[in-house]
Amino acid sequence: MMHSEVIDVEDNTPTVKTIYFEWKQEAKPGQFIMAWVPGTGEIPISLSSTDTIKSITVKSYGPASDAITKLKRGSRIFFRGPYGRPFSTVSGPALLIGGGSGMASLRPLITKDTDAIVSARTAAELLFSDRIMGGKLFEVTDDGSAGIRGNPIDALSTIDLEKYKMTYVCGPEIMLKKVFDFLNRSQIRAEFAMERLMKCGIGVCDSCSVDGFQLCRDGSIFSIEELRGMTEFGRTKLTESGKRIYLNY
Repeated sequence: MMHSEVIDVEDNTPTVKTIYFEWKQEAKPGQFIMAWVPGTGEIPISLSSTDTIKSITVKSYGPASDAITKLKRGSRIFFRGPYGRPFSTVSGPALLIGGGSGMASLRPLITKDTDAIVSARTAAELLFSDRIMGGKLFEVTDDGSAGIRGNPIDALSTIDLEKYKMTYVCGPEIMLKKVFDFLNRSQIRAEFAMERLMKCGIGVCDSCSVDGFQLCRDGSIFSIEELRGMTEFGRTKLTESGKRIYLNY
């Protein structure tokens, strides 16, 4: 277990914060750490910055994430990693598709050549729209308070996908499955960051298993070709007790 001093905290949305800390370990976009605050459990969090100054972008959804969002400058954050298979990097135009806090793992991929579809429930929850550096930005909100009212497919249907060297996707699984179904109609390169319950991060507990793949070791980044062979993607998941349940969308 490593630890570092928090050097800055950024309020991104009413429910999301970015915690910055110095860590010289090499890390790549799409990788994650197992983060921990004393008195709480560990949780997996994708790195939202992968330079010497690292960051994690966290939404409060339980005791561990809530404790992390309450860290202040000068606090200590404990973690181990980095873990997971990173995104493939490409040279040339790329498209980012992020839903909610899923934009966090896509942030390190932003360049002047990236276009982005950023989606959230409301305008106030749109994450990192302001970081798109010259590419086209498509904002999508459930309630229509910013950009297109609907979901990312409503923006995707207006875009010429053939021009991109890679499409990167991260967000809730219901969104991933809808985007996968749409992109699967054409022969394009795409990678998806999947999320599952994860306890150990090193392939021991098997809680993040999907079709025999362990997200912590074999993912959590999967190509569109790999997803085509997964029968559990978008259909089932494991609970903390290890029971497999069907996803109700």
